[in-house]
Amino acid sequence: MHGRRQTRRSLRDTAEAAAGFEKEVDIYDVGTVLQVGDGVARVYGLTKAVMSELVEFPHGVFGMVLNLEEDNVGCILFGESAEIKEGDTVKRTGRVASLPWESRCSAA
Repeated sequence: MHGRRQTRRSLRDTAEAAAGFEKEVDIYDVGTVLQVGDGVARVYGLTKAVMSELVEFPHGVFGMVLNLEEDNVGCILFGESAEIKEGDTVKRTGRVASLPWESRCSAA
């Protein structure tokens, strides 16, 4: 009987701890580099990526999604592409590249 109470308490504590997590890990937020060349990376995965979304590569290199295809996305790299290699993990940031309003007005 004492063991059952401990088990219930452990399960309750585990459920309460799990409820504290606000965001689940989403497998669609991660991709794998297929190919790199001329400052462009082809990435498998990232099926929820959107046009102009910023993505993060290893070594602090960021990129921007420019080409959405059925089975991969093309990303322009903002950094040293020599550090990026086939098999590297790429993460979505959920942020779309944009310019501040003042920059758009002064560019015209």
